[in-house]
Amino acid sequence: MFIGHYALALAAKRAAPRTSLGTLFAATSLADLLWPVFLLLGWERAHVVPGPNPFLNLWLDSIPISHSLITLIAWGALFAYLYRVRTGDGHAALVVALLVVSHWLLDFVTHRPDMPLYPGGPGLGLGLWNSVAWTLIVEGVMFVASVWLYARGTRARDRIGIYGFWSLIAVLVLSYVGSLLSPPPAMGVALAIFGIIFGWLFVAWAAWGDKHRESVA
Repeated sequence: MFIGHYALALAAKRAAPRTSLGTLFAATSLADLLWPVFLLLGWERAHVVPGPNPFLNLWLDSIPISHSLITLIAWGALFAYLYRVRTGDGHAALVVALLVVSHWLLDFVTHRPDMPLYPGGPGLGLGLWNSVAWTLIVEGVMFVASVWLYARGTRARDRIGIYGFWSLIAVLVLSYVGSLLSPPPAMGVALAIFGIIFGWLFVAWAAWGDKHRESVA
């Protein structure tokens, strides 16, 4: 799942209105921010299997540190603790922790059985990705609903608040569509660097646009 993770972050702004959207993006995508780093280090493994279904081109052979349920609970607790120390907001820290763990739940629904409960454990997955149509419907509905919730729950302070946010939404949609129409990804260093750059770009962009918006009571 790609924009589905960001959809939860957008919707979570209602639950944590004082938390930067960048922080919420980082929380919900933390597993995918860590994964390319661990791939470069050789701690996790993946390979490409070209085929007609673009969602099934990348096979995750071993992702125990970035994507297992137990480690994501630990990453979520660490993220929440650091956020609580920095801001003193216990409620928002809980939201952040839940967003980190939500990554496993959404991937469990979409992935083939490659989502481990714990390092070394069996892989699980319901395989929504086996159906391109249903994946597009589910993620599309989630994303549209979350954008509506965020847009209704915030208002722009200035022009950056308008164009910064809506350009982010446009780039996310274009990136999603582009990933479906592009050839299978190249493996190795290029894929990892691409993931790191764009993952953090979306986080920074979300923080920038959200800084120029304010919550509506």
